[in-house]
Amino acid sequence: MKVIPYQARSDNWMYLVIDETSNQAAVVDPYDAPKISKAVKDNGVEVTTLLTTHHHDDHSGGNTKFLSLHSGLRAYGGSKQAPGTNTIVKEGDTFKIGQDIDVKCLHTPCHTQDSICFFLEDKKANQRGVFTGDTLFLAGCGRFFEGTPEEMHTALTHLGKLPDDTLVFNGHEYTRGSAKFGLTVEPDNEALKGLLKKAESDSCTTGKSTIGDEKSWNVFMRLGTQEAKKATGESDPVKVMKKLRDLKNAM
Repeated sequence: MKVIPYQARSDNWMYLVIDETSNQAAVVDPYDAPKISKAVKDNGVEVTTLLTTHHHDDHSGGNTKFLSLHSGLRAYGGSKQAPGTNTIVKEGDTFKIGQDIDVKCLHTPCHTQDSICFFLEDKKANQRGVFTGDTLFLAGCGRFFEGTPEEMHTALTHLGKLPDDTLVFNGHEYTRGSAKFGLTVEPDNEALKGLLKKAESDSCTTGKSTIGDEKSWNVFMRLGTQEAKKATGESDPVKVMKKLRDLKNAM
């Protein structure tokens, strides 16, 4: 399994996922359809699948154009709100990309109610990755546009149960700001300090850390720490989540 990120707009990530055994591929959130269509051609692969993490235009806005350039694709998404979706998926649904990549759908409503995180596993190569859209960022999480703090807590807890070595491929390059915020909550967190240093020298952090890393540095997945409780004045995890997001929104 080979995953290549491509930048769209100022900070969005879209992806080309290649099953190297079959040379078949999927695209994830192809907002800049001409750019990622060129990537398909440049890599000499047969694209069969389109994955949409949620319906917001900066993720799904290129779907119609991409599908016009590559006909006959299975376009998976959590609702018909994402243009071009022809296969609606729900929690636990599974399918394959090419010969060796198994996909499992994780319904993670909050940022939007149709948010789907796609967990990909190539067991033959012992590789795992999860495409988290705007639910989980490196050291951060998405805004609660259509949901509640409880839903985000549930979503991040769900993702936290994936294998620790699962690589995280998120929807935006927000890592520097997320790490800086995290350090206002946990100023002595060495993992967070290391992440900020990396983000300050690397303009592409996606796909270079894991779910295990997130549990060491993402304050939104560390709601029970004394630092999080102190920063928010709360002890209930859902209330801590709400206060943390409010603090982040105010930055």
